[in-house]
Amino acid sequence: MNSRLTWTLIACGPLLGAAVTLAVLKPELLGLHPAMSPSLEHSSHAAERKVLYWYDPMYPQQRFNQPGPSPFMDMELVPRYADEGESAGQSSGLKIDPQISQNLGMRLASVQRASLNRVLDVSGVLTFDERAVTIVQSRSNGFVERVTPRAPQDLVRQGDSLAEVLVPDWAAAQEEFLALRNTGNRELLSAARQRMRLTGMPEALIRSVEKTGRVQAVWSIPSPSSGVLQSLEVRQGMTLSMGAPLARINGLDNVWLEAAVPEAESAGWQPGQAVEIRLPALPGEVLNARVSALLPEARLDSRSVRVRIILPNPQLRLRPGMTAQVRLHQAPATPSLVVPSEALIRTGQRTLVMRAESEGRYQPVEVRIGQDNGETAEVLQGLEEGQQVVVSGQFLLDSEASLRGVAIQPLAEPKAQSGPVLHESEGTVVEIDDQRVKLSHGPFKTLGMPGMTMRFPLAKPEVGQGLKAGDRVHIWVRETEDAYVIERLHKLGGQP
Repeated sequence: MNSRLTWTLIACGPLLGAAVTLAVLKPELLGLHPAMSPSLEHSSHAAERKVLYWYDPMYPQQRFNQPGPSPFMDMELVPRYADEGESAGQSSGLKIDPQISQNLGMRLASVQRASLNRVLDVSGVLTFDERAVTIVQSRSNGFVERVTPRAPQDLVRQGDSLAEVLVPDWAAAQEEFLALRNTGNRELLSAARQRMRLTGMPEALIRSVEKTGRVQAVWSIPSPSSGVLQSLEVRQGMTLSMGAPLARINGLDNVWLEAAVPEAESAGWQPGQAVEIRLPALPGEVLNARVSALLPEARLDSRSVRVRIILPNPQLRLRPGMTAQVRLHQAPATPSLVVPSEALIRTGQRTLVMRAESEGRYQPVEVRIGQDNGETAEVLQGLEEGQQVVVSGQFLLDSEASLRGVAIQPLAEPKAQSGPVLHESEGTVVEIDDQRVKLSHGPFKTLGMPGMTMRFPLAKPEVGQGLKAGDRVHIWVRETEDAYVIERLHKLGGQP
């Protein structure tokens, strides 16, 4: 037994020695964690790394000076090392390996100065031309003998008969005129003709009586114009009194297109501007027209302003009630800094972009945005011409930056002023009390806030004194960490 054990140890000795050597130099090959290895190199490397602070990856904005359990989650705080990109001499941005950036398909775009071509699209409905309305009334007392077979919404042409009416007063006036015609007394004949006019007899009927020499007591009421019969108030057997409405006819030579423009965009519309019109009833066809008028009254329910466009309708293809899309190409304004709209990261509280820097670093930057046409956005603050921003993959970078606790570069502080920074707009008071006001307001351009209806707290009760629902006001608002506070309200139409 002893000799067998001795030979076994001698045979296994080299293998045990190799295993001990691997455990010391390459512990991962034996399934050991590097931290369990007595490697001096690993220990010295860990000692050299400088810890800037500790943080919870779920709340990276909160920093701690000491390690320990997270107050937010059931986990230990994670160290942030200086060599991860936030040392004194380095940018605080996020560093991504170029190969990883290529695999993510990230694309960059330059901040450039250009004119922002804005396209406004609104919906509209075709309506009748209210200037082409004809009202047919009874010219005298009479009785309806016959009504032609017509009904509302029928198309009629000028001169078409609508009904036949017996007018006894006209018969008496005609008999008197015919009796005096053979006397040769011009004065009496002129007086008889004038009497026929005063009874309401049309000039065409008077000439017919003079020409034929016969009494025509039954009058065939003609349509005075071509168009659609909106209403027909006459029926066979009716007794008519003078001035009674008989029919309403609306011409179709032109139709009106009334489009609803949101209040916030109404400033971009002016009479005479060229617009493009597309109708589902005319697929593939574009009608070119011009804005005729901006109607003076806004709709309270939709907070919109109506724009009227007159369209010629020679072939009667345009029918009132059809829907249409109206597109306005707004004239380019003064060149400004612009970026692609897809580069923007909107959080609900602010707007960010991922700015590309040297050596594969990316910095989240807060920006203030002006007009946005869906493809290009105007940059009011936060970027400079020539800088580059990420337009594809920026959301992945933003998530990674949040997990690593990378600080967002905020907007520059405004210059020192004697009072708080106030942002201005105009709107209409919806509700108001001593503490809060509900406003339907236009855009706050310096805040990048579009027009909407929302409630604001009042800085003090005196701000809303003398105002009521429906008043049009100029608004001064101050931005705080928690809300936008109304500092001043001035009723439009008086002195501030």
